[in-house]
Amino acid sequence: MSDTGLVSSSPETALPDPAEANNVVYNPSPERLRECSRELETTTEFGSPAYVTEQRSRCSDRTKNAVDDEFDAADHAYVETALEYAQTHEMVCVDVRIGRYPEHTYVGRYYVPKRYARIALAVTNLFEPVEADATPDFLTVQVPDAAEIAIRVLPDTGVTAVLGSDYSGEAKKSFLRLFMRRTKEAGGLGLHAGSKRVTLETDAGELEDVGQVFLGLSATGKSTLTAHGLWLDDPEAATMLQDDVCALLPDGTVAGSEGNGLYIKTIGLDRDEQPAMYDAATHDSAILENVAVDDDGTVDFDSDEHTSNGRAVIRRDHLSSAGEDIDLERVDQVFFITRNPAMPPVAKLSPEEAAVAFMLGESIQTSAGDPSKAGESIRVVGTNPFIVGSEGEEGNRFRDLIEDLDVDCFVLNTGHLGDRAKDIGVRESVTLLREIARGTVEWTAEEAIGLTIPASVPGMDIERFAVPDHVENHEEKLADLREERRAYLAAFEELDEDITEAVY
Repeated sequence: MSDTGLVSSSPETALPDPAEANNVVYNPSPERLRECSRELETTTEFGSPAYVTEQRSRCSDRTKNAVDDEFDAADHAYVETALEYAQTHEMVCVDVRIGRYPEHTYVGRYYVPKRYARIALAVTNLFEPVEADATPDFLTVQVPDAAEIAIRVLPDTGVTAVLGSDYSGEAKKSFLRLFMRRTKEAGGLGLHAGSKRVTLETDAGELEDVGQVFLGLSATGKSTLTAHGLWLDDPEAATMLQDDVCALLPDGTVAGSEGNGLYIKTIGLDRDEQPAMYDAATHDSAILENVAVDDDGTVDFDSDEHTSNGRAVIRRDHLSSAGEDIDLERVDQVFFITRNPAMPPVAKLSPEEAAVAFMLGESIQTSAGDPSKAGESIRVVGTNPFIVGSEGEEGNRFRDLIEDLDVDCFVLNTGHLGDRAKDIGVRESVTLLREIARGTVEWTAEEAIGLTIPASVPGMDIERFAVPDHVENHEEKLADLREERRAYLAAFEELDEDITEAVY
């Protein structure tokens, strides 16, 4: 199915030139964007703006795209409604750059009613500006006051309409969804993932880089682990390159998408365990969304007064662990972040097992997706709710890429083990990431759970996290889990058989 229907215009021609439109404030300064939404702002103790939104998570159940969903005249009418609104109401329009890597850089044009300029402010703090008179590749029109919630995506023409939601995450993902689609069309694979470069000292005293990539659903620890410095001392270092969406290219490069900032989850943000992100979130450049703020401006990151999906847009230039570049030269290690309580803290995977992990996308539902189902088990292919096109083909593409590139893959549990709730904290996860990067972990095939797990980890008593010690009736539960996984994978007709047979 293609984008045939009422809306066939390109992003460049779907709306009049914003620089010439009388109803549009085009590419205003950050100060003016903030001023436009002043009536909605609470100023924090740090001098940063804080906003409370009507919608406090993505409306995934109200989102359709013209490739994967039945898309009729009524769906195209939603897009037409957004475009007509943008021509007849007072709007703000900003152009931003998605990505920096040659041939994987795009221009996004974003419209929103002037009263909601705070969303445009968030967009410009996440993505970099573009040169004047840039030709847009993607166009998003967001109309928060629409009577009905509907997000409609035309992937082939690059147009997205966001109706009835004032959540900034819808604007951000409208561009990143299409960035990933274009990557796949070019022979790579878009990933809902963070990337970092770990620089380590060899026994010979030389420095070498290890490229790590983290796939995980929102609020499972992806941002925390991507931004963490791994407690390394100079000249060693861990540098965050990208936090949320990347493009894995056939040559092993991992191209970034957001050049200015990160959209992080703030609930429980801790100064001791996440010092870099805490400092950035308490800088006056941060934008807080649905975070508890008292009348005197005091911020409480532990409170879920508005939602447990409180967010902050933080700037890379105020995040000490962030590098100046956003592209990873080469990926060496991929980690699938899960919160499946039957999984060990970490397990090493073959390419086929890694493709299984990619297809399963096992975790626990969080408030960033569907707050009403937070805590329930969930499976999302690629831990990526923004895939456009065949999910089975994505699994095949992922297996082919990591096999060709000789990438090591792991599944990393950042939650807890079993009914006895043995917590796996940030300290344990960081230790595992650091020692796996160093190559100091000794691995063993654990027959009891059918996975390759650490036999020893420097600085960690890994035996305290043995699955049989914490998961009651583990053999029975794991057998049932494998049957569930096989049944789940069988639904993907395009998925290669050697992947479906590698269920662990």
